[in-house]
Amino acid sequence: MNQSDQTLDLLVVGGGINGVGIAADAAGRGLSVCLCEMGDLASATSSWSTKLIHGGLRYLENYDFLLVRKSLMEREVLTRAAPHIIKPLAFQIPQLNNSRNSLLIQAGLFLYDNLAKRDRFKASRRVSYGEDSPLNPSIRRGFEYWDAQVDDSRLVVLNALQARDKGAEILNYCECQRIEPEGDGWKVTLFDHRQGRELVRHCHVLVNAAGPWVASLLESLTHAPAPHSIRLVKGSHIVVPRIHPGKQAYMLQHHDGRVVFVIPYLGKYSLIGTTEEEYNGDPGAAKISNDEINYLVSIANLYFRKSVLRSEIVSTFSGVRPLIDEDEKNASKVSRDYRLELIEDPAPILSVYGGKVTTYRLLAERVMNELGQYFPRMRGNWTKKALLPGGDFDMSENLFRELASKYAWLGPEIINRWLGSYGTLSYELLRNARSLGDMGVHFGHGLYQREVDYLCRKEWAYSAEDVLWRRSKLGYQFDDKQKLSLQNYIEQTYRQ
Repeated sequence: MNQSDQTLDLLVVGGGINGVGIAADAAGRGLSVCLCEMGDLASATSSWSTKLIHGGLRYLENYDFLLVRKSLMEREVLTRAAPHIIKPLAFQIPQLNNSRNSLLIQAGLFLYDNLAKRDRFKASRRVSYGEDSPLNPSIRRGFEYWDAQVDDSRLVVLNALQARDKGAEILNYCECQRIEPEGDGWKVTLFDHRQGRELVRHCHVLVNAAGPWVASLLESLTHAPAPHSIRLVKGSHIVVPRIHPGKQAYMLQHHDGRVVFVIPYLGKYSLIGTTEEEYNGDPGAAKISNDEINYLVSIANLYFRKSVLRSEIVSTFSGVRPLIDEDEKNASKVSRDYRLELIEDPAPILSVYGGKVTTYRLLAERVMNELGQYFPRMRGNWTKKALLPGGDFDMSENLFRELASKYAWLGPEIINRWLGSYGTLSYELLRNARSLGDMGVHFGHGLYQREVDYLCRKEWAYSAEDVLWRRSKLGYQFDDKQKLSLQNYIEQTYRQ
């Protein structure tokens, strides 16, 4: 029986973090699973986040204690599961005269420290700033707390790898176009944009995890109104040359009540964001506005000695977050939690509304528990103690030493980048390599043919953009000529 004839247990639409998390969870419970994504994995909201695994300190102001507690607990789970791509990071909160009351912040940080057990994260503390501070001289005091930084698109890819390792079929660049009732399930017609042809899959249950497209996709497939409205909120970021030394990040308070993060990024940059603007267009076409750039630049310049100039902006990105519409006037106060909506007639469709990166695993677990009624032989929860691919090591320093002793010819820069992307999967990339000559063509900035081949064969990369922006972040360094060379190689080798 080929794949088009087999009736799957589950077909998941959407290759963002929620979709791949659900696919991995389901496959690990013994279900037959297919995931389809109309673009590349993590090509929308899941690669344009602030790149944090965090409890959400500011959510405490909205009394969203349960969400913060869940997120803090997941912060521990995910940091253990993927130590190569998720790392603890100190955040400092400088205090201006018009900042939030110090006692209020201290109380919030006490809650943040104690709402959930901490194993990998230090407690918060007061900090003082001297003459050598990168902050403006008027800033003399503040606070420090801990959260984690994540490579968001790699998190998606690793979950997709985990799903495939458990038997799931992963189809990126395959768009869900039609569904038809068939017995007690669905006949699903996909369109493969790479091959220019239709594919058919049959499934008992359909999961709609299309992120900001969740409502519009449900309406287009079922020809009926979606049961919930989605509120689209655009969050934009700028990337600039590093504006402060040290490993710490900063959370900057603004008089409008919002906060902006300034985060060390890829060693040589600062990531500044995010904004929150209502958005009504195509989620895939969101761009930063001049007003948003001015907003982020002005806040950074209010706090730091080194001025951020618009002319120095290296890159910008905007992601559209699907929030449950709660009729709140202020988008900052809309909950980042999620809601599941199950339609059973004529066959089961479960749609995922809302959610955040930090709680994707919990969301996936709840989805599968809710769908347990359709799969009585399905195995139980398993992901809480599972490691993501490449995460099976204790300390980065030890893994670095192991790789450096065996593959010293790679050099520390490449080894460090691979550790932060692949972890122990680095050994799979290197297999029988004994010198740089075994790595093949060098496309620039430490990207060799062997790594590109691995990404195309094992991680569903089909273009230079897939490789440079979602499987790595080398796109910041590649010039147009180098990008074209890489694109030509991929097309000639993998699009025969």
